Amino acid sequence: MNIKKIFSAAAAFAVSAAMLTGCKGTPDTSNADGNLIDEVENSAAATESNIEWLPDVEIHNFNKPEIGEKIAVITVKDYGEIKIKLFPEDAEKGVENFTGLADMGYYDELIFHRIIPNFMNQGGDPKGNGTGGKSIWGEKFDGGTSEHLYHFTGAVAYANSGATSTNGSQFYIVNTPDGYMDTSCAELHEYDSEQYNWPANVAAKYDEVGGVPFLDGGYTVFGQVFEGMDVVRAMAEVETDDNDKPLKQVMMESVRIEEYQG
Repeated sequence: MNIKKIFSAAAAFAVSAAMLTGCKGTPDTSNADGNLIDEVENSAAATESNIEWLPDVEIHNFNKPEIGEKIAVITVKDYGEIKIKLFPEDAEKGVENFTGLADMGYYDELIFHRIIPNFMNQGGDPKGNGTGGKSIWGEKFDGGTSEHLYHFTGAVAYANSGATSTNGSQFYIVNTPDGYMDTSCAELHEYDSEQYNWPANVAAKYDEVGGVPFLDGGYTVFGQVFEGMDVVRAMAEVETDDNDKPLKQVMMESVRIEEYQG
């Protein structure tokens, strides 16, 4: 777990305009100093207790769906079902877009074209290479961000090309193990306290459940896996090529919007 891996991720994201680029606080590597990074990593844990986090907020990621509420069910061929709670109250346009595309059958038989262990599984591109896709409105849309939704393990969000205004159909699921963070909130805060800061309870929740906090603020989170994380993690074990594309297709047989029955 280290800050350097963020730099590697940032470089990889720049390969395609349709990939996960431009996330909030992704460090600018042009002036990175290796000695400074090492110093940050060594000191972050020691200073964590002294961090002045932002005031607490309500975290909605782990609210359970209610009977009759609309949820998304992704059936992944050879793997199983992933059930996702949607958050129209926090990501209205994001949920409208996803449910609309799903009801059209848009996602059926599309692949997860980019899978990175301990990070995310990305799919929803009809071209299957990270350069395609569209919204239900035919153009890119701005789904914004919510102070109540974060990139915890199991979060579902839209990929974009530098801003939430470039959302389309591509989405990703955070596949980190429980409690795992490649780079913690404390380390990120130590690196740049102005760009990287969270409510105190959000930072604590990341310590508990894991995730990818450095993506917060740059991507529209609109859902959370509440059943099927074993499927998400099994997908992440697939062998991939140098572009993180599975050598054996990981296909969405269907994406359905249905009422939660409990």
